[in-house]
Amino acid sequence: MAVYAHVVDGGSFSAAARRLGMSRSAVSKAVAKLEHSLGVRLLHRSTRHLSVTEVGAAFAEHCSRILDEMKRAEQVASSLHAQPRGVLRVAASVAFGTLHVAPALADFLGRYPDLDIDMTIADRGIDLAEEGYDVVVRVARELPPNLVARKLAPVRRKLCATPEYFARHGLPEAPQDLARHNCLDYTHSGEQGLWRFTGPAGEIAVPVAGRLRINDDEALSQAVLGGLGLALLPTFIVGRDLQAGRLRAALSEYIPVERHVYALYLPTRHLPAKVRAFIDFLVERFGPDPYWDRD
Repeated sequence: MAVYAHVVDGGSFSAAARRLGMSRSAVSKAVAKLEHSLGVRLLHRSTRHLSVTEVGAAFAEHCSRILDEMKRAEQVASSLHAQPRGVLRVAASVAFGTLHVAPALADFLGRYPDLDIDMTIADRGIDLAEEGYDVVVRVARELPPNLVARKLAPVRRKLCATPEYFARHGLPEAPQDLARHNCLDYTHSGEQGLWRFTGPAGEIAVPVAGRLRINDDEALSQAVLGGLGLALLPTFIVGRDLQAGRLRAALSEYIPVERHVYALYLPTRHLPAKVRAFIDFLVERFGPDPYWDRD
């Protein structure tokens, strides 16, 4: 149909061939194939002259409109790909999404007035392809093999308690000292009742016990701030409390960086501009030295 429209517009097979970068014979065969599939004659041919039949003229008008729509569709696709616009669907884990992603959205949307965000806060697994999300922001140790991952920031953990708690119970100087402390346990992941550290001799697994076990880091941090005991907590939750002196850290030299915050998205040859802009913004905002870890 595209070839035929160019033949009618140019008035000859040769003119259409030059426009399309095809041979004259290839253009002629394409039109003949189209006529055969339609079961009608579109053109009258002679050795010196080419004319359009009545059916061919009506058909050519529709072909021209289709080509115009194709060009507009390409322009729209190119525009959407070049400039961040439309709706960006984002999912993020509850703690990190609430504390850090959501507060950043005003700055991000201020940069891109043609972009809207539809955001879901959830700790459940998200199927990007099935559920139609553009980006998922997750804290992870192991990455899914079917997604592309961009590292946003390290997730550092601190063994922390209030200064008042340490004043009453003493500051642990080695992991083994935790046996005499009220260790509040996070039950959402890892081995309950067993904390792992890395020292000069390698990994150390220390049995711990305490009066509270809970499956939410933010709730756990509130118990620690209340002076109940000590816990291993991510600094993206307690960083400001450490900076303000409301909490104090211990055994930092024994706790390695085991996880990172990632932006996850589906593999594609051409990453949409809205996705690229959002991920670049998060990398810029958080980075390898995130603001919650700065003294």
